[in-house]
Amino acid sequence: MSTVDTINLEVFRYDPDSGRDSFQTYEVQYREDWVVLDALNFIKDNIDGTLSYRWSCRMGVCGSCGMMVNGYPKLTCSAFLREYLPGPVRVEPLNNFEIERDLIIDFDQFLEKLHSVQPWIVRESDTPVEDGEYLQTPAQLAKYKQYTMCINCMLCYAACPVVGHDPEFVGPAALALAHRYNLDSRDQGREQRLDILLSNKGVWTALSWVNAPPFVPSMSIPQARSSNQRSRESRTITNRSLHLGDRASDRSAAPHSRRVVVDVTSQLFLDFSAGNDVGVHSRVRCLADHLDIKSRR
Repeated sequence: MSTVDTINLEVFRYDPDSGRDSFQTYEVQYREDWVVLDALNFIKDNIDGTLSYRWSCRMGVCGSCGMMVNGYPKLTCSAFLREYLPGPVRVEPLNNFEIERDLIIDFDQFLEKLHSVQPWIVRESDTPVEDGEYLQTPAQLAKYKQYTMCINCMLCYAACPVVGHDPEFVGPAALALAHRYNLDSRDQGREQRLDILLSNKGVWTALSWVNAPPFVPSMSIPQARSSNQRSRESRTITNRSLHLGDRASDRSAAPHSRRVVVDVTSQLFLDFSAGNDVGVHSRVRCLADHLDIKSRR
C-alpha cells in the first residue's frame, strides 16, 4: 500500500470568453481506491468550483468522462490514481476535438458523422404491426453483437491519427456502427450507406489507420496493429487497397457490384485492423478480380 498522502493534478483550463488557456496545478488527497474522476470531483467540490468537465455514470457505461490522462485517452472513471504515482497527473480534453471550456469538448461533428452512416434499421417497406416483430436467430445476432457495445466515448477519435489529419474522415466508431447495421438481418439499408462507406471519408481512409493503440474500453472496434509491426507491408497493402478504392467508389457501378465491394472491404478493414495479413491479401485479390483491376505491389 502506498504511503503517499497527496498527489498533484495538472489540469487544462480554457476560458472561451478570453480565449486563454493554461494548466493549473491542484494538490488533492490520495486514496488507493480513487480514480482520476474522483480527484476532479474533489477539486470541483472543495477547491475550485469553476472547473468544468463532463461525467455521468462513473461506471464505464455512459462514455462521457473521456479525457487525455498523461497524454493518453482514458475514461477517467476507470483510470486509477495509483497507476500514476507519484504524479503529477496531467488531465486535458480529448485530442482532435474543439474545446468548449476547460475539459469539455464539442462533439457536434462526431454526432454528425454517426448520423451520416444512417445508424438505424432501414426497411424498404414496413410490415403491418399485426404480423409481429422481425424474428432473428441467435446466430444472426452474434454476427453484429460485438458492434453494438460501443459507448460512444470518442476515445478512438482522440487516438486515431487519421481523424487528426483529415477532419472529413467519418472515424472508427461510425464505421463500426455502419457495419453493425449492415450485418443486421433485419436491415435493408446497406446500399444507402455505400456512398459514405466507399468514399474517401470512409473505409479506404480507415485502411491507413495503422497507428492507433488499443485505447477503446469495449471490444466494439477491432484493435489496430502497432505502427512498428510490418510497417512496410502495411503501406503496400494500403496503397493497393486505396487504388482499388478509386474504382470501388464509382457510383455508376451496378448495385450488385457495389454490394460485393462493401462486403469485401468491410471484412478487409477488420482483417487489416486485426493484423490478419493473409486475409487482407486474399480480399485485395478478390477486389482486384471483381473490379477487373491488376493489383501491383
